[in-house]
Amino acid sequence: MGWDDRLVSGARSRRPLRAGDVAVLALVAVVCAGVLGVAGGALGLGIALRIAPDAGPTGATTSRTIPPTPRPPDTIAGVVSAALPSVVSVIVDAGFESGSGSGFVLRDGGYIVTNNHVIDAALANDGRVEAVLADGRRLPVSIVGRNTSYDVAVLKVEGGSDGGELVPIRSAEKQARVGDAVIAIGAPLGLDFTVTTGIVSALDRPVTVGEDEETSYISAIQTDAAINPGNSGGPLLDGRGRFLGMTSSIATLAYGNRPGSIGVGFAIPARAVERIADEIIATGSSRTPILGVIIDPTYAGTGALLASVTAEGPAAIAGLRAGDLIVELGGRAVDGAEELVVAIRDQLPGESVVVEAVRQGRPISVRVILDGREDQ
Repeated sequence: MGWDDRLVSGARSRRPLRAGDVAVLALVAVVCAGVLGVAGGALGLGIALRIAPDAGPTGATTSRTIPPTPRPPDTIAGVVSAALPSVVSVIVDAGFESGSGSGFVLRDGGYIVTNNHVIDAALANDGRVEAVLADGRRLPVSIVGRNTSYDVAVLKVEGGSDGGELVPIRSAEKQARVGDAVIAIGAPLGLDFTVTTGIVSALDRPVTVGEDEETSYISAIQTDAAINPGNSGGPLLDGRGRFLGMTSSIATLAYGNRPGSIGVGFAIPARAVERIADEIIATGSSRTPILGVIIDPTYAGTGALLASVTAEGPAAIAGLRAGDLIVELGGRAVDGAEELVVAIRDQLPGESVVVEAVRQGRPISVRVILDGREDQ
């Protein structure tokens, strides 16, 4: 394929996998955010028609004539009220693949982020994308750039469409910790600006989303806040309304064709979203860190066994060889190929990391300067 770090579905394939980024599918099926995002609109419409067939203008008008009672800013209602101006629903008009997802304003100038899988149908089918604000405004947006490896895309409100009035989301000052309260806002099943709450249930969870060339590898924040198709691209907030991550996928049982929340959802950490989005805004593309190795997918023990090392790549320059068993990268234990990929993705291109490995039964330690490849 010309570059490293891409997972081939089926970890037990007999051919080597390319990758500084190789991941093994989890025991639970992680639903591709294509289902979470683009399918959300059509599903939501059907459900809305079933649960509220008689809802009409009269009911809506009546509810809006009653002024809402203000809530203290440190309550969930107060946090949501402050965050809603930064959240959008993303509408994709791409023929048979039309649908909806979620997003939020990240930077001044009308820059919005969402998942790549939410808007990829528009790119593939020359479709149109709109952002719907909480106040009902529909703004046309253009696609600035995307990174398929992290499932991140950046949109920009087109000129003259009030993009300058959008309110950027606030970033969290601290990283999430297990047990922290979180709030998810999005458009599950097409029900826009839906709010769910929960906690951070795990950190650095290795998650593989998508297939083939569109596979994304995420060192994810896990949450029990309800996340469903259509939530993709929406913000995961801390208890003060600050951006912790971008919801992207869910775990579901390995049977049935109607995936939904079972209390195990995943979000791309804010640090990754912000780094990639800033690069895309500045240059139109972003870079993905690579180690420059090919992993043996048949190895069943602990660690990631190197089948080969790319000539003149980062690993080769550092002295790693075929047959070395990587057990730690950047201070993070590597239990298998999936752990290696997320450990690499947690770093930056050009960053220096220590790799611990075993060579012919002896431990070795090398320092590697990760390379980067452009990802559009």
